[in-house]
Amino acid sequence: SERFCSQCGKSFTHKPSLKKHMLIHTGKKSFSCSQCGNSFTQKGQLKIHLVTHTSEKPFICSQCGKSKGYLGYLKTHMIHTGERPYSCDQCGKSFTDKGHFKRHMKIHTGERPFTCDQCGNSFPSKRNLKDHMRIHTGERPYSCDQCGKSSTQASALKTHLPTHSEERPFNCDQAPENSL
Repeated sequence: SERFCSQCGKSFTHKPSLKKHMLIHTGKKSFSCSQCGNSFTQKGQLKIHLVTHTSEKPFICSQCGKSKGYLGYLKTHMIHTGERPYSCDQCGKSFTDKGHFKRHMKIHTGERPFTCDQCGNSFPSKRNLKDHMRIHTGERPYSCDQCGKSSTQASALKTHLPTHSEERPFNCDQAPENSL
């Protein structure tokens, strides 16, 4: 016999499946990561998340050799096919991944549902809020393996790394060669 969700009407053949589904509506997050404290409604979500704390990435793209820690991430890695099924009707930008597309759309709607409980600033994504929180916590997880300089943002580290090589990708054509 079929069982139906009282909240959304979705049907299930097994009672455990219905119970698992109901967690979506209650918002109860019973599965916590012991490493960072993030919590999830389903055990599978936690399992996927745990990969972010390891360097193990067993799923390899046959086209470019890039490795991913979760098969689902590899499946969204469609850059070689050129397929970009999610297209913004406002600006024409297209995406391979539905999540990236939804995040992009917040630029146009101005939606900023994630608010910092410390200072009140709000952000379009949970990731942006997490990055912002480092201002308050002082956490600087990105560090240069050459000099130890650390940063709250990965992008700052990428900009810093060329200072340790002869390569100077941002030279000014008005200044003398060695002025940087």
